Amino acid sequence: MPRYEYRCRTCGDTFELSRPMAESAAPAACPVGHDDTVKLLSTVAVGGSSAAAPAPGPASGGGGGCCGGGCCG
Repeated sequence: MPRYEYRCRTCGDTFELSRPMAESAAPAACPVGHDDTVKLLSTVAVGGSSAAAPAPGPASGGGGGCCGGGCCG
């Protein structure tokens, strides 16, 4: 189940809740009990590095394939 981060506008506390995606925009009370909260935008971490990206192809100007590679006459 996804975790969402919220901040209480009353006390400034930041907290997380696990809830279904369908309920991500539903109001959430802070752990102290205040109701004036806002959902924070989360960043998504993706593993890997730029070194794992495929190397660019040759800069021949053609689009590849038969019609882009010059084999069609």
